[in-house]
Formats: sequence, structure tokens, C-alpha cells
Amino acid sequence: MRRGWMLAASMAALTGCAGTGTQVELKGRQFSVDIPDDDEERARGLMFRESMAADEGMLFIFEEDAPRAFWMKNTLIPLDILYFDGERRFVSGQYRVPTCKYGGNDCPSYPSEGDARYVLELNAGVGAGLGLQPGDPIALPEGLNGRR
Repeated sequence: MRRGWMLAASMAALTGCAGTGTQVELKGRQFSVDIPDDDEERARGLMFRESMAADEGMLFIFEEDAPRAFWMKNTLIPLDILYFDGERRFVSGQYRVPTCKYGGNDCPSYPSEGDARYVLELNAGVGAGLGLQPGDPIALPEGLNGRR
């Protein structure tokens, strides 16, 4: 996986993201997510965002299941990174991932523990508080399967 894509996948200004306000459900909780729609938006991810409401997040959608890894370069808020497979089942999570404001390209990456197609970023502690177990489903609106 290209290191540049890992950067793209985990950072933040939501301006211009498609799917703003798209609702997903996880363990009975609704989250309003933004969905980056092109490589530039994915590269920006949640970069430089100073805050995010507890019921908001960002959903990254890939065309196929594969190992995924995200990093936090220039991300100002700690996050939970949740990985889901093509069947929309929870694979693994990286919880309370710290910011990496000044790490340059030396920020660590946070990989999935298996193949993933969907990656949901939430505020640190929100995802952890859901008590997710491998196989738990995420409910996505129709038409989001493999959409980029």
C-alpha cells in the first residue's frame, strides 16, 4: 500500500466531501458521516480539523477488501479507527489513536487486523465505547457498497 494513501485515508477538512450528513448505524447509534469522494478529499481526510461532534465521523469506502492502514499526520483530534469488511462486518479497531501534528512523515500507521473495505473514523473513545466485537455489523445506506 502506498504510504500516500495511508495519509489520505486519515485526515481531515471536510469541505467538499460528498455524502455530508450520510447516516450510518453502529450498535444502535446513528452517526452522521462525511464520505471523501476523490483522491484529494481522501488525502485531506480529517486533517487540520479542530473538533468533531460525538455523533459525527468520516467513512472511507474502498472498491475491494484489502489490508488497510491509516496514519494521523496533521490530524488535530484523536480518533478511533474502525475497520469493516465487504460484508459490512467489524474486522478490528484502533482506539484512542493520538494526534501526530508535528511528526512529519514519521507518524506511525494503524493497520487493520484483516481485510477491510470500509473504514469509519470517530472521535477517540466513541468507537471504543460501543464494545464492538468481530463480526458486528454496520448499517449503511443503499448504494454505498464499494462506492468511491
